[in-house]
Amino acid sequence: MKRLLIFASGSKDGGGSGFQELVENSRIGVITDAEIVAVVSNHADGGVRKRAERLGIPFIYFVPTGQAGEYTTLVKQQKADWVLLSGWLKKTTGLDPCRTINIHPGPLPEFGGPQMYGHRVHEAVINAFRAGKITESAVCMHFVTDEYDRGPVFFRYPVLIRPDDTAETLAERVNKIEHGWQSYVTNLVIHGKIHWDGRDPRSLRGTAL
Repeated sequence: MKRLLIFASGSKDGGGSGFQELVENSRIGVITDAEIVAVVSNHADGGVRKRAERLGIPFIYFVPTGQAGEYTTLVKQQKADWVLLSGWLKKTTGLDPCRTINIHPGPLPEFGGPQMYGHRVHEAVINAFRAGKITESAVCMHFVTDEYDRGPVFFRYPVLIRPDDTAETLAERVNKIEHGWQSYVTNLVIHGKIHWDGRDPRSLRGTAL
C-alpha cells in the first residue's frame, strides 16, 4: 500500500472539497493500493479539519516557517511515499519533486506563480479573456519543485470561457473538472504511468489522456 499525505489549506470557514474527493475516491477504487495517512492544513480549526474528522482521516496543523527541512521532517514522520497538494497555499521547499504533485485551477505557466491561487487565478483568467488574450482556462496538474508552479505539467484539461462568465461561474466549472480528474490522474502517477526524474523537464514520461 502506497502512503499518501495530502496538504490542503482550505479556509477558516470551509474548503477542503478536493481533499474529500481524494479520500472518497480512494475508498471506491479510483485510487488503488493506496492509503491516505493524514491531511495537513495551516488552519487549526478550519474546513479541512472538519472534513477530516467526518472522514476519519488524521489531521495535522502545520504552518511553515521557512526553516530548512520542516516539510521533509513532516513527510518522514508520516512515512509518506507521495505528497499531494490539493489547494495548499503555502510555498513548499525541500520535497522530493518526483513524488510531489499539485493541481492548479488555471493554465500553466501563464497563470501560476506567487499569489496566483484560488479566486485570484480565475479573476486573472477572466481579465485576460476580456482583453482578448485567451479563449479558455484549464485544469493543470504538475510535479512540484521549490519554485511556485514551475514543475513540469503532465495533465492539462481545457475549459472554455463563456462570454457571460464571471470569475465565480468559471471557478465553479473548473472546480467540477478538478474533482472529476484529480483522483484518476493521481492514480496514474503513484503507479508510475506518469513519471519524471526530478531534474530535466524533457524526462517527463506518460500521459493521462
